[in-house]
Amino acid sequence: MSVKIRLQRHGKKGKPFYWIVAADARAKRDGRYLEKLGTYNPNTNPATVNLDIDGAVKWLQDGAQPTDTAKTILSYKGAMLKNHLVGGVRKGALTEEQAEEKFQAWVDQKAGKVASKEETVAKAKLDVKAKALEAEKAVNEARVAAAIEEVVEEVAEVAPEAEVAEEVVAEVAEEVVAEVAPEAEVVAEVAPEAEVVAEVAPEATEEKKEDSAE
Repeated sequence: MSVKIRLQRHGKKGKPFYWIVAADARAKRDGRYLEKLGTYNPNTNPATVNLDIDGAVKWLQDGAQPTDTAKTILSYKGAMLKNHLVGGVRKGALTEEQAEEKFQAWVDQKAGKVASKEETVAKAKLDVKAKALEAEKAVNEARVAAAIEEVVEEVAEVAPEAEVAEEVVAEVAEEVVAEVAPEAEVVAEVAPEAEVVAEVAPEATEEKKEDSAE
C-alpha cells in the first residue's frame, strides 16, 4: 500500500486549520487516514505546528511520501533531518548518540530563530499600536482645543464680567474635555487649569466690553 503524508483540511471558511496525517494514497484528501501525526495552523504568525516527529520519521522510514507542503512542514520541525540521521545510523555512518546530538543541536538553533522571529513580530505589533495611539491622541487634542475655543467665545458673549467668565470657562471647559477626551492621560495633557483658561477668557470679554462701549 502506498502511503502519503499530507494535510487534511479542517477549520472554518477563511480560517483553515489542518491535520497532518498519514493516509492511503488512494484515499480522498479529507477522507479516512491511517494516523494523525500533528496539526498545522497558518493563522498565527509564525505559523503554529505540532508534530509527532518520531511518528513521522517511522512512516518516512517505511516508505511514506510527503506532499510538497507536508515536506516543508516536516523539514521545519526537523522530521526530514531526523529521518536522514536515522538512515545514517542504519548504515553505520554514525552512532545513535551522535545522531541525537546533531539533531538536538539543530533543534536548539531552530528554537533560537523562532524566538527571534516572535520577538520581531511582537515589537512590530507594539510599534503599530504606539503609532495608532499617537494618532488618536493628536485627534483628541485637536477636538479638545476646538471645543475649548468654542466655549471661550460663547462665554465671552454671555458673561459681562471677566471674573465670571474665568469661572464659567474653567468649569465648562473641564466638562467639555471630559466628554471629548475621557482618557485620563489626554485630559491631563490638554485640559487647561483655571488660570490657563483665564488667560484666554478675559481677552475675549474685554473685546466684548469695548464693542459695547462703542
